[in-house]
Amino acid sequence: MKKKIRVGVIFGGRSGEHEVSLRSAESIINALDKSRYEIVPIGITQEGRWLISRDASAMLPQAVMSSDSQQQVAIIGDPTSQGLMHLSQNGEAPNTEPLDVVFPVLHGTYGEDGTIQGLLEMAGVPYVGCGVLASATGMDKVVMKQLFERAGLTVTPYEWFLRSSWEENPKKVLKKISRSLGFPVFVKPANLGSSVGISKARDKEELREAIKDAARYDRRIIVERAVTGREIEISVLGNEHPIASLPGEIITGHEFYDYEDKYIDNVSKTITPARLPKKIIERIQRDALVAFQSIDGSGLARVDFFVERKSSRVIINEINTMPGFTSISMYAKMWESSGISYQELIDRLIDLAFERHADRSRNLTSYKPREG
Repeated sequence: MKKKIRVGVIFGGRSGEHEVSLRSAESIINALDKSRYEIVPIGITQEGRWLISRDASAMLPQAVMSSDSQQQVAIIGDPTSQGLMHLSQNGEAPNTEPLDVVFPVLHGTYGEDGTIQGLLEMAGVPYVGCGVLASATGMDKVVMKQLFERAGLTVTPYEWFLRSSWEENPKKVLKKISRSLGFPVFVKPANLGSSVGISKARDKEELREAIKDAARYDRRIIVERAVTGREIEISVLGNEHPIASLPGEIITGHEFYDYEDKYIDNVSKTITPARLPKKIIERIQRDALVAFQSIDGSGLARVDFFVERKSSRVIINEINTMPGFTSISMYAKMWESSGISYQELIDRLIDLAFERHADRSRNLTSYKPREG
């Protein structure tokens, strides 16, 4: 009998997107082929404790988090530890259990920003998704946009500043933004997702309050000129030779696609595939692949665009290296519209994780003079 692949599904985390992660992980765990995979659910609390449940029935995220038989675990940056380490309790010696691959279903800080990817690289464990560089740059809206511009993509005009600069001289920041960008604008934490901390400002007073809100979540704040256009998203899959799905469209129920619209009120609508001219679809697919490769992406990403209503100009908004991943999330829905089912998508991502790990393992880690 063929040995099952042990998949560590990590969820939760120290992020404003903790609850979103639980939803994504539950959907993945339910969809994983139990005849092919042995699933090890690993929860990270909002305080940062790593937990698994000794109770085999506590498979889904909420059950792991609330189980009475929790065991604290860790992954340490030692490739000889074989993956997951059970921390000692009652004087017992710690023991380890191997993980063949990790699916880090973590959104936002300490999960989608290169931190856990760096830990998994140190530990020598294959993992699904983008590497350290792509995760970090894809999470940082300022660096991301700078790389997009360098790659020749069109971005909306923006300004960025440090929280400390705002606290030292708010009048100067307000003046610079109003002169450079005008109104309306969107204010965002530079490093966060799921629309957490994002506000629209139509004047200086709203701008002031929006910056205060964004500054609660990050030390860097970005302000972007508002775009009047259709909100289009597209999924990317692959490593060296990525492919792009058909695009989807978000019809927002609120003034913009905020956290409440996404996860609470459920008043937004999605159309997959988006009804766009073939020429525009091809342009979006091309730009999505350029964006993915500009940050050195691997595995997966969702790329978000605007298509201006009057000019049909395509403007890239951002890239998400670990997008929402339920079966009804846009990433999965766009692939379904393109002919790849949710279960097949998960299988492909795990295969891509092994592929990338094998390629990276070819790199020498010590100097060896060339022969001849």
